[in-house]
Amino acid sequence: MNSCSHSNVTNLPFAFGGPGGAGLIRAVPDDFQVDEITAVVPAGSGEHCLLHIEKRGANTEWVAGLLARHAGVPRRDVGYAGLKDRHAVTRQWFSVRLAGRPEPDWKALETPSLQLLEAVRHNRKLRIGALRGNRFRIRVRQLTADREALELILTSMARYGLPNYFGEQRFGHGQANLEGAKALFSGERKRVKRKHQGLYLSAARALLFNQVLARRVIEDSWRRPLDGERFLLAGSRSSFLAEQIDHELQDRCASMDIHPSGPLWGRGELGTAGAVARLETETLQADEYWKRGLEDFGLKLERRALRMPVEDLEWSVEQNLLTLGFSLPKGSFATVLLRECMDYHLPGNGG
Repeated sequence: MNSCSHSNVTNLPFAFGGPGGAGLIRAVPDDFQVDEITAVVPAGSGEHCLLHIEKRGANTEWVAGLLARHAGVPRRDVGYAGLKDRHAVTRQWFSVRLAGRPEPDWKALETPSLQLLEAVRHNRKLRIGALRGNRFRIRVRQLTADREALELILTSMARYGLPNYFGEQRFGHGQANLEGAKALFSGERKRVKRKHQGLYLSAARALLFNQVLARRVIEDSWRRPLDGERFLLAGSRSSFLAEQIDHELQDRCASMDIHPSGPLWGRGELGTAGAVARLETETLQADEYWKRGLEDFGLKLERRALRMPVEDLEWSVEQNLLTLGFSLPKGSFATVLLRECMDYHLPGNGG
């Protein structure tokens, strides 16, 4: 069994040679801003109320509970498309099922840390994943950088995208989610809340995916397709197997119409062939403990893109302050982009 050591999670290879600078992130919530790019078109009528909310220094679950109490509905009647960080300013959508109840005064909830931007009726609950991506605006303070190296990395990101690693936060503080997965798989923990179980299983899957992607980054094939590739269509869960790579597939991959993929482990076949199947099998051959644990919990094998496109990337440097703006598809991590160009640290963590 591979251990869930610090290096397994954090010591991942870089695509463009390593960070071009260092700096401080999240000095204040406004330094890390996230706008959800929704995939939902409000119906304008229905028993659900869609609320577009800006929150500052509050996590998504806390806001969902607040909305449920204010509306007098069970917590299960409040939905959202994705979790957003507490230590940030985020703008995201929530849904509240009112089912014949009078609509409460949502404005009464407003505080300096919570603002209602829009309220509109809809015919269904918001579900996890009902978004296209997120738009980020991030400030890095106390910047020290090789300006030329940093600009080269940023330019490469905009052109080629990035390895679609799972970020450190998927594994929990001190890798607690991986430790939770180990306890689940060993039987040490038998009664676990559904939410926590989901976090633990996702962390184990992320560990295996990152290992496959790390090898392909080392071999410079994370954006270069190999024979036997299973491609994912951009912005879709649809996939297809390419036994051999021809010029058309190379061109489609280069234009980011399709992406090479890696396994999110579970029951079932890899869905790859040839060179890719051999690479994935060899890379994970020492991970039977994790693979068997995920299979025993009934997860089905899925695929995740090895590459994340970085859209609308813009940046500016003023003295020792770097400002970044960019959009990422859903499921991708802004901290992965930051680590590629920046050796960043948080307040109180030195640097």
